[in-house]
Amino acid sequence: MKRIGLIGIVILGLSGGLFGGSTAHAMTTVVQSSAALANPGTLRTLDDAQVHFTPVPKTYAPAANLNGVNQIVSDRGTPVTFTTKYLLPIPGYDHQAWGDPQSEMVVGRYLYVIYCPTAWHNRGRIVRFDLAKLENLQATPVDVQRVYSTAADSSAHERAIRTAIKVGPAFVTGHGQSLAFDWRTHSLYMWCDRESAPRVPVNQFGYLQQISPKSLLPVHKIRFRLRAGGFAVPGGHVLAFDRSGRAYFWTRPNNHEVRLYQGRVGRRHVIFRLTKQVLAHGPGTRVQSLAFNPHNGRLYLVSDDSIASLPVAKLAGNGHLTSADVHWTHFASRREFEGLSFAANGRAYLMGNHQPEVLTSDSLSW
Repeated sequence: MKRIGLIGIVILGLSGGLFGGSTAHAMTTVVQSSAALANPGTLRTLDDAQVHFTPVPKTYAPAANLNGVNQIVSDRGTPVTFTTKYLLPIPGYDHQAWGDPQSEMVVGRYLYVIYCPTAWHNRGRIVRFDLAKLENLQATPVDVQRVYSTAADSSAHERAIRTAIKVGPAFVTGHGQSLAFDWRTHSLYMWCDRESAPRVPVNQFGYLQQISPKSLLPVHKIRFRLRAGGFAVPGGHVLAFDRSGRAYFWTRPNNHEVRLYQGRVGRRHVIFRLTKQVLAHGPGTRVQSLAFNPHNGRLYLVSDDSIASLPVAKLAGNGHLTSADVHWTHFASRREFEGLSFAANGRAYLMGNHQPEVLTSDSLSW
């Protein structure tokens, strides 16, 4: 490996192949030798008592209406209602099992969804839905759900809907729960957080990869170590960017607390810092998603049936968060919340699993 300063660069070749066709493409991998985590220094705990930790249900509930419109309505905290926009395809393209989406991102007219079937072992693919085209075609939730079914083969309407969906090649995704959009550079990123078992990372390195919105493949990857002295953390599991291009992820170091990380992602260097404020009460068991709302400047921490949010502006420096800054919303759906994303106008898109679907919010700022 050739060294350039503190950084090595490698050109990798083939991606895809084993699960859905071989697609050759060049990807640059940067190996960062310097530490990517700043010394956290002194931390303070914020008593966000209004956030109630919600344990993962023993069994997730399927959608109430498997072939129609559903609603997920808040029952505590800041009110919001989500209503089905589209039921995601089952079966998927070429009759593949698309029952396990892991994250989603809305960028302009497109919705990007990552599928990472358990049997694929850290591999997956991105599927891009053209929301504007689906709207023009007056595609219903059920139309999208059955678009790849055998019955749809003979429908001109369903064949037209297929042209609004681009299926990307397979590649190494890791768990796949971190697709994010950098609002400053207009780039897509995700962690490549490979796991030997659920929530057990293969190693202690962080891998961030930039995704091409056209090829739906990684085109640039950085490997680094999130370590400062005796303090270290594996690469993140979720990811979000604010309007200034600052990157974020959150972790649960113990049963209830939340630690927030803020950083910058460049082409050849990554740096993160543990923000000074530890949240005493996290939203729930599973770190499912993280989303930035450009309409109100808030960061949303997503767990199953439980979402907490806070203003990113108050994370700067030593932090100025107060308990009143933290909002919380609870639901009683027993659904698995796989992803949350916000359009530029603040409309929220929630992705639920177990009869996968994408639902939209009735509020732009909650």
